[in-house]
Amino acid sequence: MSSASPKLPDPGRDCPSCPRLVAFRETHRALSPDWHNAPVPTFAAPRPRLLIVGLAPGLRGANKTGRPFTGDYAGDLLYETLGDFGFARGRYQARPDDGLQLVDAAITNAVRCVPPENKPVGAEIRNCLPYLNQTIEALPSLVCLVALGRIAHDATLTALGARRAAHPFGHNARHVPREGLVLFDSYHCSRYNTNTGRLTREMFRDVFAAVRAEIDAAP
Repeated sequence: MSSASPKLPDPGRDCPSCPRLVAFRETHRALSPDWHNAPVPTFAAPRPRLLIVGLAPGLRGANKTGRPFTGDYAGDLLYETLGDFGFARGRYQARPDDGLQLVDAAITNAVRCVPPENKPVGAEIRNCLPYLNQTIEALPSLVCLVALGRIAHDATLTALGARRAAHPFGHNARHVPREGLVLFDSYHCSRYNTNTGRLTREMFRDVFAAVRAEIDAAP
């Protein structure tokens, strides 16, 4: 088996598809020229069996660092949890050169560019759907997906061609949108959700315990 990470479909650095996001990107390139300020590529281990789908890069997180969930609170909780359940190794230090490696996992976003106020609009989500679909199709080893939040859940179902009404979002809900592929939902691991108690550390760990059991039981 090759140890190289898979080559996955990602928008180009200057993707023109979403005018609002392009303008926001250009503004922050001028303000912070040393930041990534571009579509954030998928972070993946070789032949991952788990794909985590977030909403979009955080302005001072992945948009700054160029690696999903790296540099903000959501990443602190996500990477700690991934390490505890065997989906990451190494020490997460909130920067892309920290040496952290994913194990049997990949992380992407429904929208690859940072949106103003972390709120993508419908057209931006639709414009990025082909990348999500192509990413899933490029990873035939997948057994499980985890959608972080309702928007990621809906985008994932659409990318898979599954009916949303048949798979309602719910924290730690389990769905089978396609034979051989299981989708788990979680509230997003944002600081807001954890500060308000909507998502606790234990609730988040419960999702990944279920994912770990699902993957370990897979043929």
